[in-house]
Amino acid sequence: MPFTRRTLALGGALVGAVRPGGAAAQGAAPYPSRAITWIVPFNAAGVTDSTSRLASRKLGQQLGQPVVIENRPGAGGTLGTEYAARAAPDGYTVLYGTNAAMSGAPALYRRLGYHPVRSFTPLQGLFESSNVLVANPSRPYRTAEEFIRFARANPGRVNLAHAGVGTSTHLTAVLFESIAGIEMTHVAYTGAAPALTDLMAGNVDVMFDYVATTRDPIAEGRMRPLAVTARTRIPALPSAPTVAEIGLPDAWSSTWSGLFMPVGAPAPVVERLSAAAAAVIRDPEMRAFGEGNGSRPMEELAGEAFGRFVAAEMERWGGIVRRSGAQPL
Repeated sequence: MPFTRRTLALGGALVGAVRPGGAAAQGAAPYPSRAITWIVPFNAAGVTDSTSRLASRKLGQQLGQPVVIENRPGAGGTLGTEYAARAAPDGYTVLYGTNAAMSGAPALYRRLGYHPVRSFTPLQGLFESSNVLVANPSRPYRTAEEFIRFARANPGRVNLAHAGVGTSTHLTAVLFESIAGIEMTHVAYTGAAPALTDLMAGNVDVMFDYVATTRDPIAEGRMRPLAVTARTRIPALPSAPTVAEIGLPDAWSSTWSGLFMPVGAPAPVVERLSAAAAAVIRDPEMRAFGEGNGSRPMEELAGEAFGRFVAAEMERWGGIVRRSGAQPL
């Protein structure tokens, strides 16, 4: 057969296919080779979203590819979490998971389309925060002790706002109620922002939320801090006592966030993402952002250690929800 240009091209292609180091030997393109989707299971506002936007930008810098935020709110973060669990385990979908959807939800929802431990590979803990109990300043209670006395004397009369069933603002309130021996009327919102707006307008009485979102309204006199759920006083709110100081040490709680991916990804992809996520939480700008919001970086919780933490939190909050008497949805 005479040699032609086509014959030479075909022969060159075959040689390239079997030569060590050729495209076939190397396999697919190195990870990552395209944009990564970062699922935020809450609205595009508030601390979870702002934290995700900075962290996703930092993650993209580490990986050399853009990381695109996708907000999928609903059902206390469980809808977006389920969506992430069902994504392909190829390293191109990551989840900003929170304690609400990853530890409290299994006890609050009869049917979840995911399991916090079995459905995800934990990559890195991000931030741990405490909540502050705030009240509309027109209400008759000026201290936590006065509030508890009022709530005990008037069961069901205090309207408590929260960001949705199963969110940290809801679970923190459930814990506080059970320890304080009070009963409040829960008013669920589609997020923290509208709940805080109604609190400041006087349409509801009290709410638990992050220091980051309450600090400025407190300074402006639009809401009154009653107590923080931290173990020690928070520098950003030095006048607010801890729950231990008001006689309720077992009402201590924290909210946390972390980065997850669907289970089943190849080990090299998990290792690459884990290393990048660890670098993100050590980034000076990222740490300053969290600490400025009253949050503690959870850099010690990476990989398997983070997974054990999630399992323990699921057990802890499941017990809290069951003891509170809250009925599964």
